[in-house]
Amino acid sequence: MQIERFVLNAFSTNCYVLYDGGEAVVVDPGAESEKVLEFLERQQLRTVAIINTHGHCDHIAGNAWFKEQTKAPLAIHVADAPYLTDPLLNLGQQVRLEAAPLEADRLLQEGDEITFGSCTLQVLHTPGHTPGGICLYGHGILVSGDTLFRQSVGRWDFPGSDEQALFGSLRRLAQLPPETKVYPGHGFSTTIGRELEDNPFLSSL
Repeated sequence: MQIERFVLNAFSTNCYVLYDGGEAVVVDPGAESEKVLEFLERQQLRTVAIINTHGHCDHIAGNAWFKEQTKAPLAIHVADAPYLTDPLLNLGQQVRLEAAPLEADRLLQEGDEITFGSCTLQVLHTPGHTPGGICLYGHGILVSGDTLFRQSVGRWDFPGSDEQALFGSLRRLAQLPPETKVYPGHGFSTTIGRELEDNPFLSSL
């Protein structure tokens, strides 16, 4: 499996293309992006899914455009599905970042699998930042959305956020192998081991 990172929109949201065997998934398209589309075309990749780690506008604003361009189905956790069509929940109204209303084609739950090429990633339900936040885990990597960042964690003061649930999710992630490479929703990659040492939110668990 290979991973390509693109930084999109004014909030510097990480959009990831994960690919293997000519197939790709696009995770968190926070804006329309010809650059991402050109990469998919240059690598001759067929997009088999568009996945949102959660429903905030800076992670979903490009959903409709990417779905139109790739014809791939859109997936989000069932608990965050209302965020796709509600600008109050997805914060689009507050920060003035419009996300065109678009219903998901697949509603994810804990333990579901995302398959592309010869790779399979498991859906981990990690609520807290939002009720339906997820991480994608497998092949030694964790795509963590806004649950876990390098030396930080997701905010828990938004509508639908839950501090207790977030720290429960973080305790779960802290049990992953320390060599697991973490690809967060904002900022640079890290590892679980590094965060256990340097991230005050994890080291205090």
